[in-house]
Amino acid sequence: MNPHLKSVDRETLEGMLVDFAKNWLAHDGLWFQAVEKECDMKTAIKLDTEAWAEFTRIEAKRIMERHKIPQNGGLDALKNALSFRLYAFLNEQTITEETQNYFVFKMVDCRVQSARRRKNLPLFPCKSVGIVEYTEFARAIDPRIKTECLGCPPDETERDFYCGWRFSI
Repeated sequence: MNPHLKSVDRETLEGMLVDFAKNWLAHDGLWFQAVEKECDMKTAIKLDTEAWAEFTRIEAKRIMERHKIPQNGGLDALKNALSFRLYAFLNEQTITEETQNYFVFKMVDCRVQSARRRKNLPLFPCKSVGIVEYTEFARAIDPRIKTECLGCPPDETERDFYCGWRFSI
């Protein structure tokens, strides 16, 4: 561990956590743009999907270890793990429609999509990547969990969230 962290106050550590999440997201976006520029959008999305399939499982396992979330812990374990993803420190997300057998997770404000809206750019078509990302994240928490996309760009439907997912068991 970095010895300098021991002298850093909590407020600074929390700010650093947000900075780390922003840096991670910036790198992800820059990597994607470089592949898109060198190849094309289709290739960039294909490679991004492959990277996310592996990254999301790594992230889930590390979250589970750090926060002592049990393997095969069902929907409660998934809800807990979702709150510790890097996205959770940058984006506004909600959990609604909770029952014993399912819940709905919505990304109400997405840093990437909000920035594109501010620049009058079309929303990034992240649905195909998101399906792999959220399915594999949930599966890493508990293989019994099923993931359904309720809406995600490029879906044209008007809604009060950028992407929505229904997790059931």
